[in-house]
Amino acid sequence: MQDKYEVLYRYFGYTAFRGGQAELIDAQLSGRDVFGIMPTGGGKSLCYQIPALMLEGITLVVSPLISLMKDQVSALKNMGVSAAYVNRSLTSEQIRLVLRNIQQQKYKIIYIAPERLLTESFLAAISNLKIAMVAVDEAHCISQWGQDFRPSYLRIADFLKLLKKRPIVSAFTATATQEVRDDVERILGLQNPLRIITGYDRPNLRFEVVQPKSKPLALLDFIEARPEKCGIVYCSTRKEVENTCQMLQNKGISATRYHAGLSEEERHTNQDDFVYDRCKVMVATNAFGMGIDKSNVGYVIHYNMPQSIESYYQEAGRAGRDGENADCILLYSPADIRTAKFLIQHPTENEELSEEERSDIIKRSLIRLDAMIGYCNTNHCLRGYILEYFGQEHPQLCGNCSNCESTAEQRDITEYAKMILSCIYRIQEQLGYSLGATLVAGVLHGSSEKRIKELRLTELSTYGLMNHVPRSEIREMISALENQGYIISHPDRGDLKLTGKAREVLFHGEKVKMLVRKKKREKPRKEDAPSNPNTAGLLQELKALRLTLAKEENMPAYIVFSNATLQDMAQKAPVTMAEFLNVSGVGNYKAQRYGQAFITTIKKYLGED
Repeated sequence: MQDKYEVLYRYFGYTAFRGGQAELIDAQLSGRDVFGIMPTGGGKSLCYQIPALMLEGITLVVSPLISLMKDQVSALKNMGVSAAYVNRSLTSEQIRLVLRNIQQQKYKIIYIAPERLLTESFLAAISNLKIAMVAVDEAHCISQWGQDFRPSYLRIADFLKLLKKRPIVSAFTATATQEVRDDVERILGLQNPLRIITGYDRPNLRFEVVQPKSKPLALLDFIEARPEKCGIVYCSTRKEVENTCQMLQNKGISATRYHAGLSEEERHTNQDDFVYDRCKVMVATNAFGMGIDKSNVGYVIHYNMPQSIESYYQEAGRAGRDGENADCILLYSPADIRTAKFLIQHPTENEELSEEERSDIIKRSLIRLDAMIGYCNTNHCLRGYILEYFGQEHPQLCGNCSNCESTAEQRDITEYAKMILSCIYRIQEQLGYSLGATLVAGVLHGSSEKRIKELRLTELSTYGLMNHVPRSEIREMISALENQGYIISHPDRGDLKLTGKAREVLFHGEKVKMLVRKKKREKPRKEDAPSNPNTAGLLQELKALRLTLAKEENMPAYIVFSNATLQDMAQKAPVTMAEFLNVSGVGNYKAQRYGQAFITTIKKYLGED
């Protein structure tokens, strides 16, 4: 039997495992079930791919992610491994061909969507095969306590019961609270599993929450300051995606879009444009990105607040998968809360769920939303907030988030709070209904806009009371009052009403304070430091060669070699095949396939050719 280190080096080009990988692999090779919780980019796929290559029989990898299946099968084939996938992206004829090949035992690893497991054609194709292992990726999808429950995942347990002999069952995910972990083990029927949680922390990611006066301007500033980097901008609605993408394109930024309202052909084209580096920025709803293995994403910006910490961390985690420093920015507005509540309370119809299940999921989703709102408003370490949510211990300060990089002071806004609360009360009293924060701020600032005049709000005693305060600051104060429970906004319309707590400020002398942050002097990040002049030129040559090879083979550049591998290659500058094999991320198969081309480029650059 091959040694796991030999397999790691031969196929993947690495000489050492990351934390938790060796233990999980050993357990599966000994026939034991496992449950691995590892952060995005932490090497989960290696934990089931290496046992799959070493065990006798085939391995089925159950995944809901079409893009992940495609990427990982391409990467495996590029390393000389026979692999295939079965999902709805294939035509009927392509599926029949794959099933015939499965029957003829032509594949070692088969990725399959959960909906396909119990189809007669698939069950017939595997009926006489030895299934060594079933690996369940994105295992949190099996739990109704998770943010991404997929009823189709419940079919996995039914599928396992139909097999003549129970295979090893392994489960992997990046995010799972204790409730979700318990659910996964129970529903999948894991037997005495080895449980390993390597931690949720991604030290190379910098987290920041911004409440900008103008989201479009803030987004533009951020992207234009990083012209060489590619990134993802997440929006909560299709309309927001369309508007944001158009705005970026109008400013000359190479951007494309992705949401469920586009045709399948356009989604596929746009995704490929981003993955193959033909477009720098992908603007998308959360329909994009699950399973995208693109390693060189330099930033993820959330244009709107997501609905849960789990969703946010998974989406933000698509940045920096190559280990390089990356930014995770959330552009927050109180209006995002209304949008998130509306989307939660009006979910897409799912016939597989009962009315009781739907109601239960909505309640749980609203609880998770409260935690997400807390993240946007916390004055503590942002990384610590996320890690604490998942039950992981952490230092008080991480030094790599906007809260740790700034100083905060409490500002007494009691007098302004009284003006704002009084204005909301008097608007309700005069009109018989409430208005939203924008118009309330307009009244207090003394705006002469048409709507305020039509409603005769200029006659209110609170009109213009805060004309010396910028309207944006009034909005910030309104937001602070809502966060502290003095105001409540309607989840759909956004109109503001006072809570019982407001009386304490208006009539009983309760003080109101608002946290005001001041940015510390920024320390330069590693990626901002000048490149090593001895390797920068060679690195560019290697990247150009990688792009040429990728285009010739019609695959993403990172599947040829990752950025980290090219950086190590530039540093070591190998000019023989033996030296080339010492580059991190270069295995035997890739060395045979690409070695000569890269060695020739290196020799030419060094003047040795």
